[in-house]
Amino acid sequence: MKLSFFGADQCVTGSCHCLEVGGKRLLVDCGLQQGRDEIDNQDLPFSPSTIDYVLITHAHIDHSGRVPLLLRQGFQGRILTTRLTAQLLEIMLADSAHIQESDAEYQNRKNQRAGRPAVEPLYTMEDAQRTMQYIDTCEYNERVELWEGVQVVFTDAGHLLGSASLTIDAQENGEHRTIVFSGDIGNVDQPIIRDPVLLHRADYVVMESTYGDRNHQEVWSYTDELAAVIDKTLARGGNVIIPAFAVGRTQEILYFIRRMKQEGLVKSVPDFPVYVDSPLAGKATRIFAGDLRGYLDEESMELVRTHQEMFTFPGLRLTESLEESKSLNADKTPKVILSASGMCDAGRIRHHLKYNLWRPESTVVFVGYQGEGTLGRTLLNGAASVKLFGEEIAVRAEIVNFRGLSSHADRDHLIQWAQAFENPRHIFVVHGDREVAPYFAESLRKLGLSAHAPQYTEEADLITGQVVKTGYLPQRKKETPAGRVAAAYQRLVAMGQLLQEVIVRSKGRPNRDLGNFADQIKALIDKWEK
Repeated sequence: MKLSFFGADQCVTGSCHCLEVGGKRLLVDCGLQQGRDEIDNQDLPFSPSTIDYVLITHAHIDHSGRVPLLLRQGFQGRILTTRLTAQLLEIMLADSAHIQESDAEYQNRKNQRAGRPAVEPLYTMEDAQRTMQYIDTCEYNERVELWEGVQVVFTDAGHLLGSASLTIDAQENGEHRTIVFSGDIGNVDQPIIRDPVLLHRADYVVMESTYGDRNHQEVWSYTDELAAVIDKTLARGGNVIIPAFAVGRTQEILYFIRRMKQEGLVKSVPDFPVYVDSPLAGKATRIFAGDLRGYLDEESMELVRTHQEMFTFPGLRLTESLEESKSLNADKTPKVILSASGMCDAGRIRHHLKYNLWRPESTVVFVGYQGEGTLGRTLLNGAASVKLFGEEIAVRAEIVNFRGLSSHADRDHLIQWAQAFENPRHIFVVHGDREVAPYFAESLRKLGLSAHAPQYTEEADLITGQVVKTGYLPQRKKETPAGRVAAAYQRLVAMGQLLQEVIVRSKGRPNRDLGNFADQIKALIDKWEK
């Protein structure tokens, strides 16, 4: 009985762990790596054809996004997840496949011009659609036998609708072990979904540690604080730009905005428009408005029972086409725009940042974790300017970080979740940055729990409890310099902005003077380019 670590090991994304029992193998998650995570997504450290089952804890792409790649490379087993996760996977994997195809098309245009060979997408829309044929579903607390001697139960993890922790009971050669995989453990007192269920029985635990080194700021009312930001921004004529994951976080923000509109919390523009600029978010919102029995908290269930809409309110608009998306930046009406991706590394949000970051009257509101190396983290780190679509954009907009708005448990609640187990043999700490996961493992050891943070490709024998193969930490990708702009470059940007202001003030001067000024600027540019 062996456990191997193939992703999110001392990093935050790309979750993938393999359990071998009785000559068969199952994966718990197979997600895309994002941000500064190190291994090429194409490189799987195992043969997909040797995998018999894939269990998916939830639909977020860093847990599910490489499943179509498994099929593309020979996987022929079955996939098991909760009913709602399966519904979300259908739209999220299709969206991911579209991104893979678009990225490959863009790269191939560059390669053709440079005389380089063409590249293939990680997987295609056809691969994503074919994945759905392999999926079986279950409900929370339903015991499912995978093969003789191996059973699994999905329990509400409180992270996303349909998200689960997994309890696997396995027998091999007369030995029995219970292994719990936490998935992503949810925050408490979130709207819409329930608190994570505390589990008590396990020999081994594989648990996440995203926020293992810090607690969330206590937020008594997300609605009030977000309403205050929106009110102030709209009053000064700016836009509120909210980078939000299309599934989960977008619906949560819509839930808050519905309440603030009902309670009249935004005084400056009470009927302010709200745009959800993400086709994926629109589709997800329709799923969130479907059959959610068994997944909602009591307050949300009461809305369902009284036939009230959780995510619909006056002024809400879902944009589908690119033309609609582009028109938002041409429209000068102050507005709220929710768009993906949540970490600003892809998608339509980058266009909205291009048109709003330089405007001091606008505000960018972060409502989720920003991984290392992402544009979102760069902005939170105080970059003076960032590069978008080949253009340097000054950062003058107000940057707001709602640390309390997290769907992940913080340090105290992670510790509470771990301490709920009765005498586990060992806890494997995963899904945390390499500075965080070992620190959280040490915190658990100080509490009397056996724990460590495994490295990539590490293997553990669950019968003897010994590590039988040591892993390694891949070399990190270099951090982009956008967040560490040199002082000389900042001075150059400032001079460019000053030059632009001088040009604007020169309107109305004699044409001869303007012509001479233009010639001087052109001569300077020509000299610099040489």
